[in-house]
Amino acid sequence: MVTGPLRPPGRGAWVTLLAALLFGVATDLGSKWAAFRWIAGAPVTVSREAVLSVDHLGALLPPHNPVVVIPSVLDLTLVLNPGAVFGIGAGQRWLFIGFTLLAVVFSLWIFLKWTTAQDRLAHLALGLLLSGGIGNLYDRLRFACVRDFLHPLPGVRLPWGITWPNGSDEVWPYVSNLADLWLIVGIAVLLVYSWRKPGHHEAGERVEADEGG
Repeated sequence: MVTGPLRPPGRGAWVTLLAALLFGVATDLGSKWAAFRWIAGAPVTVSREAVLSVDHLGALLPPHNPVVVIPSVLDLTLVLNPGAVFGIGAGQRWLFIGFTLLAVVFSLWIFLKWTTAQDRLAHLALGLLLSGGIGNLYDRLRFACVRDFLHPLPGVRLPWGITWPNGSDEVWPYVSNLADLWLIVGIAVLLVYSWRKPGHHEAGERVEADEGG
């Protein structure tokens, strides 16, 4: 995906993109709703007014024990994140809203300008990437924070006394959500696709030139 498209994305490309986008947004928002309804033992209501009125978002969550899905692999616990992915940039909500909107526009530009009708894997990845950005953007606009609940590798420690800048010695000290997962999956698939198909368009151009000649 380095040159102009051979032929613009057609109906099939849009179907793939929109299906991945709708799947990603539905699973993200649905899982957040379910998590905040059941993980704490009673429904937890998050309101924009309450979020903007407190200094520590943890005060809005009831004390609760994590739900162990698979020991040392996945826990479910409720967190309200005022920042971006992995809690970075707390207090910069409007900056991340603007960045997300730009990322959505850029992803659509890639779809329209850098992909062809045959690039279905790229269309799928872009749809997931868009869904991740839109899922968390919805949270920031409605709740002024992001609802998180997935804690991978809970309690698994880093070796040799290594710690993260925040002082944690867990391999993965962050709590996230499906929107973050879809963002990571979308970016990873695009990187792999670009690496494995470096001459895709050039080869296609040669084929079309031969057919036209």
